[in-house]
Amino acid sequence: MHFNIYVDDETGERLAELARVAGKSRNAVIREAIAAWVARNRRGWPQEVLEFDGVRDAPRFEDHRDELTEAADDPLA
Repeated sequence: MHFNIYVDDETGERLAELARVAGKSRNAVIREAIAAWVARNRRGWPQEVLEFDGVRDAPRFEDHRDELTEAADDPLA
């Protein structure tokens, strides 16, 4: 996908210099910056949550379901 962006002269010059020092093209630096911004602003669950596999020694909720008591009447209902 192609985009055209416009930056002021000072920003463009600073970008060109930083890219040169890093040994990268301006486009590569811009792609990296956009990818980082998109990753930070991603919607949905964080990757850590998606990869969570539980706690090994934690008791299962279902194992204690028979210990639950009936809900009390809710005076606000």
